[in-house]
Amino acid sequence: MPPSPVRLPAAAPSFRVALLGWYRREARVLPWRQTPSLYRTVVSEFMLQQTQVSTVLPYFERWMRAFPDFPALATAPATAALRLWEGLGYYSRAQNLHRLAQAIAGRPAPPRTPEAWQDLPGVGPYTAAAVTSIAFGYPAACVDGNVVRILTRLTADRTRYPDGASAAKRLAPLARQLLSQEEPGDHNQAMMELGATLCTRRNPQCPRCPVAAFCEAGRGSDPAQYPRLAPKSVEARSVVRVWCARTDALLLHRAPADARRLAGIYELPTARQAGLSAAAVGRERLLAARSRAITRYRIAESIHAVPPASLAARVARARPAAADAGGLVWVAFDQLELITLSGPHRRWLGEIQRKLRAAP
Repeated sequence: MPPSPVRLPAAAPSFRVALLGWYRREARVLPWRQTPSLYRTVVSEFMLQQTQVSTVLPYFERWMRAFPDFPALATAPATAALRLWEGLGYYSRAQNLHRLAQAIAGRPAPPRTPEAWQDLPGVGPYTAAAVTSIAFGYPAACVDGNVVRILTRLTADRTRYPDGASAAKRLAPLARQLLSQEEPGDHNQAMMELGATLCTRRNPQCPRCPVAAFCEAGRGSDPAQYPRLAPKSVEARSVVRVWCARTDALLLHRAPADARRLAGIYELPTARQAGLSAAAVGRERLLAARSRAITRYRIAESIHAVPPASLAARVARARPAAADAGGLVWVAFDQLELITLSGPHRRWLGEIQRKLRAAP
């Protein structure tokens, strides 16, 4: 029988040595780590919220070329930031990042504590801890999904948490106990790295784990059972969308600038936005049918060709794309590349245009 694992948090010093030693040997080479700065750390943390590193990498490089520092981003139009963010999703992140840059650029110096950072747009406890620990060496522990997974496995925590946020709150004291006070930034990044590369949600690589000697769950038969979170309820939704085209332009819907989601983003209008019933639109020619998941929703979407005459007064009142307010807008086909569409809609527009051009 293998020896009993070393108990935490009493063995925290040894845990830190093992974790940080592994991180310095094995950490992935990432652009925000290669040439670190406060700005690059902030941008990477915003982009990495609910998004995988592999997806973020090309966006980060393009962003840094266009907006290399806080002043460059602060003085750029918000529409330019949204356009570069297109396809990365969760567009409020781009809007908050733009507002944050304006707030930082207007100060004599950036804040240095997690509490002060949480007063800035789009910054919650996790981002505040990550930014201040990495950029300023502030001893704040990060607790995200990766860290929750690691901590529940280290302690074989069988608590049934209602969600990840509840688990993060409950486990924050343990995260603080384990944190390296001398190197909090590297410690936090090491925990994130461990969760992303070895202590993964499925098929954790326990034989390669640098802190396996400290892990209670690693001695059990199934470390992947941790954390024990209540299953998420999945709600099915159906959305019927309109493809209404003139010879030179396409009808789109632009979300208002103060919308909670997709502010300022263009999408194909729903039947309701176009002033029609879903049943009426559903009887028109089907151009595409897609299914996607957004948070807890499984959404089935269909896109139907609707002639402008069917929209009557609604189409007549549609504004040009330059209008600031949300609502129906006509966008010239040769201007579609200049506006910000949500990622799926950009793909759908390309697919449908190719399909229509190929039709006899």
